[in-house]
Amino acid sequence: MLEKIDTIEQFDELIKTENKFYFLKHSLTCPISHAAYKEYEKYANENRDIPTYYLAVQDSRPLSNEIAEKFQIKHESPQAFLFSNGEVVWNVSHWKITNRSLASASAEN
Repeated sequence: MLEKIDTIEQFDELIKTENKFYFLKHSLTCPISHAAYKEYEKYANENRDIPTYYLAVQDSRPLSNEIAEKFQIKHESPQAFLFSNGEVVWNVSHWKITNRSLASASAEN
């Protein structure tokens, strides 16, 4: 199940409380992002062992910028991250966000 995160405070709480989770930066107006979101959603529905969160870039620009700055990863949209112990252990963007790539990343990390 996907849960939307809107604020830096909500995200900071995730970093503190979740050992491992996926996070997606999603654009509400981009067709590539829509396709990535569908893949992400499919992964989330089939793999409930890793929590899945997302933000809508248009609604949460400060959080999107904070993630880029804090983890030194250039902002892209769509962009998927796998966090483990408060650090980004994997990230991809655009057409590389697939159910298969998400499953592979969680198996390898």
